[in-house]
Amino acid sequence: MATTVADHVLERLREWNVEQVFGYPGDGINGLIGAFGKAENVPRFVQVRHEEMAAFEAVGYAKFSGRVGVCAATSGPGAIHLLNGLYDAKLDHVPVVAIVGQVARSAMGGSYQQEVDLQSVFKDVASEYLVEVNVSEQLPNALDRAIRIAAAQRTATVIIIPADLQEERYTPPKHAFKNVPSSPPGEAVPTVVAARQGIEHAAEIVNAGERVAILIGQGARGAATEVRELAELTGGGVAKALLGKDVLPDDLPYVTGAIGLLGTRPSYELMQDCDTLLVIGSNFPYTQFLPEFGQARAVQIDIDGRFIGMRYPTEVNLVGDAAETLRALLPLLRPKEDRSWREKIEQDVTGWWDTMEKQAMLDAKPVNPMRVVWELSQRIPDDAIVTSDSGSAANWYARDLKMRGRMRGSLSGTLATMGPGVPYAIGAKFAHGDRPVIALVGDGAMQMNGLAELITIRRYHALWEDPRCVVCVFHNNDLNQVTWELRAMGGAPKFEESQALPDVDYAGFAQSIGLEGIAVDSPDDLGGAWDRALACGRPAVLDVRCDPEVPPIPPHATFEQVKSAAQAVLKGDPDALHMIAQGAKTKAQEFLPDRNG
Repeated sequence: MATTVADHVLERLREWNVEQVFGYPGDGINGLIGAFGKAENVPRFVQVRHEEMAAFEAVGYAKFSGRVGVCAATSGPGAIHLLNGLYDAKLDHVPVVAIVGQVARSAMGGSYQQEVDLQSVFKDVASEYLVEVNVSEQLPNALDRAIRIAAAQRTATVIIIPADLQEERYTPPKHAFKNVPSSPPGEAVPTVVAARQGIEHAAEIVNAGERVAILIGQGARGAATEVRELAELTGGGVAKALLGKDVLPDDLPYVTGAIGLLGTRPSYELMQDCDTLLVIGSNFPYTQFLPEFGQARAVQIDIDGRFIGMRYPTEVNLVGDAAETLRALLPLLRPKEDRSWREKIEQDVTGWWDTMEKQAMLDAKPVNPMRVVWELSQRIPDDAIVTSDSGSAANWYARDLKMRGRMRGSLSGTLATMGPGVPYAIGAKFAHGDRPVIALVGDGAMQMNGLAELITIRRYHALWEDPRCVVCVFHNNDLNQVTWELRAMGGAPKFEESQALPDVDYAGFAQSIGLEGIAVDSPDDLGGAWDRALACGRPAVLDVRCDPEVPPIPPHATFEQVKSAAQAVLKGDPDALHMIAQGAKTKAQEFLPDRNG
């Protein structure tokens, strides 16, 4: 049988060790679908419920495997549906390749059915590499470049293959004019070390400082050992941007936790009081949570020079791999003999975790959402992977989940889109089928697309060595994060028509498709419910009825700001008095004496 262009695409993906392609069929990729059949589904075609989920699952796979994620969609609407997930990949610097169909070449320009100018559609999201293949000789170079550039630039790339070309006989490029060959698949990501002069200048700054703060992001993941050594030498504290939450565990006494609106008070105070700031592998955008301009001398380390020196007036910018650059810097640093700054940081961290426990244990109507994650932290396996959706669920993930051991975690950090929590979890399971995965998801995101993607979990869970995949739904019948933003930022009460959600039995839906479904409406049942979900031997949905009036109060919020928000909701919020009482007692836990002290 002759090898078609589509056959060759799959052959090349196998040579790149691509194990699965997340996608949804359509006549724009019929040739590709036929090739999967001839190849006995190697790589595996993972059928999702919607093309957006295909892109999200490719992102989740890439985030947790460290490899390129691949997704596929048909022409026109299918290709368009990929956009949200591809932007998620681009903005979070994750390597994803999309293979999309197009109408037959003979129909192009004729306003044909499902004909869309895909070059225009993808030109921003795939700005690093976007190509339409119009003759077979363009392959394999086009596909190889899409994969190499996605990996090297940590971004989304797109390759468009018209439907008729997919079914044509494959002819390789020749040793001829205007033919472009390609080399065998292989990684081509260099290790870059910052310039020696800059490293020496950075050492002078750090050695001169007395109160060192370290901010790490996902770019520091490969430098965890070096960051620990840096913290020990400098006596500094380590705050974590949200995408870097899993870089260091939270049981290290000098790790202050998340920073920003979803952050902790120790991280806020670390930045307020430091005189030296090191930013490693992070593009954290909210400058109001960093030291006052001029307060701290600052050094930044990042692999990408395009994103350096743009958040804080840094004195030295080191463009290079975080681990290699730190290895060059560490021998030049003098250990800090005065440990009073470190002692204060550790006291702040201990006090904060005590506060978090007290806040989590507060009564609510019916369940305090903070307690959902607190109880998970007490029993989560050390090798678990946790995904979070956007919304108020991200607050509890950021503040209440204690990372430890080999745990990994992520969410849509920069795009902050709704809907990736469940598909990220599916991508994580295909990356690590031998590890438990937990998704923390609001009921808005579940109704948007999570319910449908439970069907994908049901279809494929038998492939996973460890069947544990738990989707925890914060069931409060409210688009909660936006409700709080309306109150705190807009000074407006909750608008029921836009914010209230229809009530859905998420546990019942899970049971109806053959998954474990566990409904919880009492805080006393939470611990046992988590134990059951993690031990039942199949994927599970934990449906927890939560109080929507437990406030995601930022760590820098004062009683005056809480009072101001309360006055706004008294204008007409449907449950204003309960909301005010819940907010006041939550904030009060930060100022009560340490019960262990």
